Amino acid sequence: MPETIQFLLLPGFSAIGFISAVEPLRVANRFRGPLYRWRVLSLDGGAVQASNGMSVNADGALAEAERAGMLLVVAGFEPLAGFGSALQHALRRLDHDGMTLGGIDTGAMVLAEAGLLDGYRATLHWEALEAFKERYPRLQATQELFEIDRRRITCAGGTASIDLMLDLIAQAHGSELAIQVSEQFVLGRIRPRQDHQRMQIANRYGISNKKLVKVIGEMERNTEQPLDTQVLADGVQVTRRQLERLFRLHLGDTPSGFYLRLRLDKARQLLRQSDMSVLEVGIACGFESASYFSRRYRGRFACCPREDRRN
Repeated sequence: MPETIQFLLLPGFSAIGFISAVEPLRVANRFRGPLYRWRVLSLDGGAVQASNGMSVNADGALAEAERAGMLLVVAGFEPLAGFGSALQHALRRLDHDGMTLGGIDTGAMVLAEAGLLDGYRATLHWEALEAFKERYPRLQATQELFEIDRRRITCAGGTASIDLMLDLIAQAHGSELAIQVSEQFVLGRIRPRQDHQRMQIANRYGISNKKLVKVIGEMERNTEQPLDTQVLADGVQVTRRQLERLFRLHLGDTPSGFYLRLRLDKARQLLRQSDMSVLEVGIACGFESASYFSRRYRGRFACCPREDRRN
């Protein structure tokens, strides 16, 4: 019998994350016959609109979900907007029945809110990762493309959904079929789960200087308690003036100015992806003064933090 995979689409879900998960199954069936079947579910059984405005018709409501196989929650920018006791109860009932549950893009946040990720590794889209860690500090969140941990499967979404499905296809039906499927999508290679979600720092900023790359990495890892420029310089064994010269030459900025922009960008992600208060966001991004945080935020984004969240 074909393996059944059900997709629960939440309002504002990621269309590319969903399509990238379904298409490998379709192609696998093309080569080997009916290996997979899939069903699309929504909370009420009606059509669901994706974040790009496209609507997808559902095959049924979550209450009509089959009690076997796998169910993947597909979410987008506001994964908890439709979360409530009914959704939580339904997911817990399916877990009790022995189903494998998972999340695509920010679907992991829905499972976490339902209390279904305790003791499991999980991943989600990098843009929501910091908000996830702040909201669920006890859970083990990773930056992998996807995670398969016993009866929990989570994925960063986007094209990483292809990589997840190729891995599942290889486990069930062999790597030869997975390679055949990947070639239909003109992929240069099948990415392992440990691959980076984001481009490497050198590619992201168009730089090749190893000392500069290392410093930026330290900045990204230390946004809550920012490191002094001298400490950063000592870490790569250059003087403060040499480090400032490297930043001006390759990035057209000062170390402190670049660091500030990194922290403000993280603050914007937290404001948009979490329900943390403005003060909590400021503290999480290294701003001890609420007024200073608001002033700097307005200088970068032309609006204060509260206005940005409201908009």
